[in-house]
Amino acid sequence: MSGLGAVLFDMDGTLVDTEVLWWRTTEEIAAGLGYALTEADAGEVVGRAVPDTAAHLVSVTGGGDVAAVGEALTAAFFGRVEAGAPLRPGAQRLLTALERDGVPFALVSASPRVVVDSVVGGALAHVPFAFTLSADDTALTKPHPDPYRAAAERFGLAPAECVAVEDSPDGAASAEAAGCGVLVVPSMMAVPESPGRTFAAGLDRVDPEFLRGCLPGGPARM
Repeated sequence: MSGLGAVLFDMDGTLVDTEVLWWRTTEEIAAGLGYALTEADAGEVVGRAVPDTAAHLVSVTGGGDVAAVGEALTAAFFGRVEAGAPLRPGAQRLLTALERDGVPFALVSASPRVVVDSVVGGALAHVPFAFTLSADDTALTKPHPDPYRAAAERFGLAPAECVAVEDSPDGAASAEAAGCGVLVVPSMMAVPESPGRTFAAGLDRVDPEFLRGCLPGGPARM
């Protein structure tokens, strides 16, 4: 597996089916603020960090405190995640194949540390991540490049030696800006195409060889 230094997995909507839980959480908090969430809000919810979604809800409702709304979102999301977050189809097979081939991998999430730890201690408890990064571990989170740059640095690798696996526009933008190869496996939202992104319909279509082809300069696949 020369050339593929490490794989950096997003969590929500990529490895675990939690994007729908986040959407329902945001619907609940929005309703409490007197606002009905619609598809028009998806860009400010799906794949976004808690403070970003909280700021959006305060903006569209014209009231509330961003910090307080963020705390409510985190608490409600944590409760849903604790109740169970199933793996996405193909996730276990791909993780097993990477472990078998000796390719290290880490988790790079825009969720708060409390949520990441809940999922890693539950649905992903058996997965040997080299480390996990949450939204609390870098000064800026997705869509900024900071999380993926930090993950590559922890591996002692250049970002171009890593492939990030993402499902959202913000996540893909973060990884691409950091200089990683980007594999997009969309879940709730369409992700724009770009020369630096490879697309797959699902993780069940992906193996270590496919990931190697996602490195910068590798063959583009749609």
